[in-house]
Amino acid sequence: MMIEAQYLEIDGRLAYVEQAGTGPAVLCIHTAGQSGVQWRHTITSLAELGYHVIVPDLPGHGRSEPASDGPVADLSRYADWCIRLLDLLEVQHPFVVGCSIGGKITLDIATKISDRLAGIVAMAADSHNNGQPSASLERTLEDASAPSRSDRTYYGTLACIGRSVSQEKTEMMALMHRREDPAVTTSDLIGWARLDLRSALPSISCPSYLVVGTDDFWLDIENVRRTADLVPGSNFVPLQDIGHYPMEEVPEFNELLRGWLETMTSARVFAP
Repeated sequence: MMIEAQYLEIDGRLAYVEQAGTGPAVLCIHTAGQSGVQWRHTITSLAELGYHVIVPDLPGHGRSEPASDGPVADLSRYADWCIRLLDLLEVQHPFVVGCSIGGKITLDIATKISDRLAGIVAMAADSHNNGQPSASLERTLEDASAPSRSDRTYYGTLACIGRSVSQEKTEMMALMHRREDPAVTTSDLIGWARLDLRSALPSISCPSYLVVGTDDFWLDIENVRRTADLVPGSNFVPLQDIGHYPMEEVPEFNELLRGWLETMTSARVFAP
């Protein structure tokens, strides 16, 4: 299965996007500070299952140029950027799948264009942050207060991966995460801490799955369950012994995702 890679101009900056396959479109959104590389095990396998998979690098991540005003600390801007990407690609009735900030961006997209979506899968995401305040994250933008940010990213990643994942895979994931730009990652997390979607979630009308790993220490599982309760008809799915990155941790994740997509397809009918 071939992957088509291209640069598209969005908001006056170049955005790196990979696509593979034909069929129903699936937009995959990565986590804080990371890039579309997190979906490297998904893009071709899911395409072979009959989907048109779209994997962008958000502004300032991976190979995409940064936003004109620097690192983004408002996740709603990413949601609007993703919608413009879908418009540019002329995608009809896509699924949107995201993890962590990508999951929260997915929820935000659904509050804005539910009528256009075949369905969403929001993984490792909840409606609002009720833990770390954004002020503490802003403080870590100063090197003097966080002299080992790359090490913190590495060890933090090791700590939030589920117990069912092999040591070899866990080490690879932590090494990949260590390549993050700390300023971009922290800005992403500030956006995570600030965005409160509770009042908007009841407006979501497309089919949805909210997925969380039982070993994900970044999230209160009950808070994710409460978030699912705010989305009409949502499916709440806890993944046993999985951490914060289901698409990288779960064996045969593409088959699991296909099951969710097929269930949502059967529940969603668009007028011709």
